[in-house]
Amino acid sequence: MAGAPETGYPAFRKSASSDVAIVGGGIVGLTTAYVLAQAGVSVAVLEARKIGRQVTGRSTAKVTSQHALIYNYLIEKSGFETARLYADANQTAVRRLCDWVRTESIACNLERKDAYAYTSRPARRAAIEAEAEAARCLGLEAEALASAPLPFATVGALRFRNQAQFNPVRYLIGLAAAVTTHGGRIFENTRVTNVKSGKRWRVSAGGHHLDAEKVVLATNLPIAGPIQFDKLTQPRSHVAMAFRASPAGMIDGMFIDVDRPTHSLRMGADREGPLLIVLGAKFKTGQEGDVARRFRQLEKWVRDNIPAGDAAWRWVNEDYDSPDRIPYAGVVGPKAPGLYVATGFNAWGISNGTAAGMTIADQIQGRENPWAKLYDPTRKSPKGFNRGGDTKSLVRKIEQIPPGEGGVIKRGKEKIAVWKSIGGTPHALSASCTHMGCTVTWNNADLTWDCPCHGSIFSCDGRVIHGPATEALSRKKLA
Repeated sequence: MAGAPETGYPAFRKSASSDVAIVGGGIVGLTTAYVLAQAGVSVAVLEARKIGRQVTGRSTAKVTSQHALIYNYLIEKSGFETARLYADANQTAVRRLCDWVRTESIACNLERKDAYAYTSRPARRAAIEAEAEAARCLGLEAEALASAPLPFATVGALRFRNQAQFNPVRYLIGLAAAVTTHGGRIFENTRVTNVKSGKRWRVSAGGHHLDAEKVVLATNLPIAGPIQFDKLTQPRSHVAMAFRASPAGMIDGMFIDVDRPTHSLRMGADREGPLLIVLGAKFKTGQEGDVARRFRQLEKWVRDNIPAGDAAWRWVNEDYDSPDRIPYAGVVGPKAPGLYVATGFNAWGISNGTAAGMTIADQIQGRENPWAKLYDPTRKSPKGFNRGGDTKSLVRKIEQIPPGEGGVIKRGKEKIAVWKSIGGTPHALSASCTHMGCTVTWNNADLTWDCPCHGSIFSCDGRVIHGPATEALSRKKLA
């Protein structure tokens, strides 16, 4: 983000109409918009904040069909045909994305790299070999190696050759420009607050509305529709850090370990030079009482294993897991004709998100798509996958909250979220998430209020960062 140019698309300030309204300017929304605009379909994209600055932009952006140990799992749990479709969707998405970068001249630091899943535990070597065999049976080029090319000891690795990595923010900025070149419209700083069906779909934002025949909800978790994806998915977060790269710590490739806790690595860069980018293990959004501790643990792991310079960047990203490790994407069904959704990417949203966008675009145009059955959002899923959680931030009194931190206090039957500025001034909000009323948790790393039930995230002053919530936390008086 720091090295990407600023976008300047207008906010949506006048009611209008379009063939297709797309809510969300991330990888799914812009891929769908691009494919449709190329086909001459009237498309309007409404992004709550800025293009590329949310979930996709905070990704490590591995453009790969190598998703840790996914294929052997899918064959065993969902069958060979499902696994074959997943492999085809993701490997096709890798090729198509790289083609678009070339044909649209998108300056996004795209580099072809090998992708590795590795282990440091001898007992996991058999799992690496089984995954290599499963991937080959599905038509993917995969090989098991004795070790990974990393500066610390490993005992086995799975390699997929000729995958890719890029700067996801720059890619989305370039893809958005291509959408407008082909006639699509893009609006930023436009938070959609309501989506209703009628003779046409009506998408409301900021007192204005966009009427459309079709609506695509590409919002991390759908904000409308008849299917309760908040119960079918589990919100998860992870911490990430970027370190100044040292010559001895430079790595060639993209890596993820299959051990616990999981770490994901790749090289990147900002304006000051090369970076080593490392992700830590996932945790349930809003159910971690000390997110900053996660950063300390991640940095210790890096210092123990890889020569690296100073920590340059730290951030938290969020995604949603699905029970079968396959995203939900496509048409919702007869209860909401013309409504399309995408969610549950299990932290592999670059390739899956591209494939999902292609699938939705085909469905909107009435074209057959081989992956529609794979991603079918109406498929049978186990109930109770997301059991939610409770706030981790309860304190007895405001005096217990240090400057710069937040906590939740009880006032009668009400719970109040209190954040103190560095100077110690308290600011109070309702602690009830505006989505379904769960009590939020203070995130002491990102300085946000995170919902432990369905993953909504609010800024310290209550503004919505991530849905499914569409309204800010209300302000409260302490006196």
